[in-house]
Amino acid sequence: MTDDRPRCIVIGIGNPDRGDDGVGRAVARSLQGRLPPKVAIVEQDGEATSLMACFDGVRTAYLIDACASAAARPGSVQRFDVSGTPLPQGAFTLSTHGLGLAEAIELARALGQLPPRCIVYAVEAGTVEPGAPLSPPVAAAVETVGARLCAEIERTVV
Repeated sequence: MTDDRPRCIVIGIGNPDRGDDGVGRAVARSLQGRLPPKVAIVEQDGEATSLMACFDGVRTAYLIDACASAAARPGSVQRFDVSGTPLPQGAFTLSTHGLGLAEAIELARALGQLPPRCIVYAVEAGTVEPGAPLSPPVAAAVETVGARLCAEIERTVV
């Protein structure tokens, strides 16, 4: 019996009805058809238990989410390897749920559910107003993150 679960997953996180908070999901959509078939692409709202369920059996996870560090310009992209270290405090506070991405990652780590390789791509948000579209700098970052992810996955997963 073979295990058909993907060993690599890309998870776009966010709420597409709240401006730049939808960037993770926009990146996930932009990657459809661009990655090898053995790489799963999913969209999540960021709820912790749903996110952790995506990690089941996965060796490598790439998460894309908006951040609000106030230290960077909207559309700026940061990459964090959270396989062994937590996300910076306070940068991922856009969650509309009780737990943000940083807390969900640490909960998965504490429960032994965090994939051995876990990378977060964070895009600095500008606006998260209900009903707003992605701001121009964040919309431009969708292709930047998509290209970086395609290159990284090709180098490390395929």
